[in-house]
Amino acid sequence: MAAPTHTAATAAPRRTPRGPLRVRRPRRHGSETLAAWLFLLPSLAGFLVFTAGPVIAAGVISLLDWNLFSPPRFIGLDNFARLGPDDTFWSALGNTAYFTFVSVPLTLLVSLGLALLLNQGLRRMAVFRSLLLLPYATITVAVAFVWVWLYIPHDGLINAVLGVFGIDGPAWLISDDWAMPALIVMSVWKSFGFGMVIFLAGLQAIPQQLYEAAKVDGASPWRTFREVTLPLLSPSVFFTVVTSIIGSFQVFDQALVMTDGGPGTSTTTLVMYIYRTGFENYEQGYAAAQSMVLFAFIVVITAAQFLLQRRLVHYDL
Repeated sequence: MAAPTHTAATAAPRRTPRGPLRVRRPRRHGSETLAAWLFLLPSLAGFLVFTAGPVIAAGVISLLDWNLFSPPRFIGLDNFARLGPDDTFWSALGNTAYFTFVSVPLTLLVSLGLALLLNQGLRRMAVFRSLLLLPYATITVAVAFVWVWLYIPHDGLINAVLGVFGIDGPAWLISDDWAMPALIVMSVWKSFGFGMVIFLAGLQAIPQQLYEAAKVDGASPWRTFREVTLPLLSPSVFFTVVTSIIGSFQVFDQALVMTDGGPGTSTTTLVMYIYRTGFENYEQGYAAAQSMVLFAFIVVITAAQFLLQRRLVHYDL
């Protein structure tokens, strides 16, 4: 019989004279620690260069008056003070929030519905899954140009289909009321494939014994979905919600191509306003201040989601 290893012996719990059992952490050899750091080094370097570094740089630039062509001048928090009376900034922030809190739930519902349909054991499921994932894999700018053609008031396909049913379609992208919903519909069509794949993987990981037990107990399909499927799918839902909200707060390319922020400022998103402030008006400090506010919003909303995770996300029944 083989002798117990040193690691197992040191990891065993032991009783202390003063109280409950304490678990001694196994000692790691120096070579193991070095190997762990070497494996982490590429990801850590990428995070520092492409994520942490730009955030720190934006924080520093937000304190400067800099137009890219003359030496920067330190002005403290003046750029942040300009945000208060800037109506365009608040309009862009409202448009971004509107886009996020409408498009994310719609994308989740469409993704979940299609994932449930594909999980029914359809024939040629791989083909359907690939076709449904195709919009997500397509470049956003190319998709946006296609949807611009679909939304043309008189010759576009959407209004032509509506005309068959006697409905006079609106002037989608040049209407104050319909421009943002048109962007949301396009974004849902572009994004649902990602959520569908995540949900489908989550559905296929749920043990079939639970469904068989629910069937034996006489549970209805809705009760089975509510008490078995939805709780065990909550980790996938949580991941999709977090990534979708972060992505939606940074919406830019489809709005730039399809509406250029118009009509007026009805579809000007916060990232588009940051881009125009920094690279059309050459106010790098003010643009950095806006980006820091956007960063703070994303951090706060993501932190709130992680706090709710403890109550809403289940890893077993």
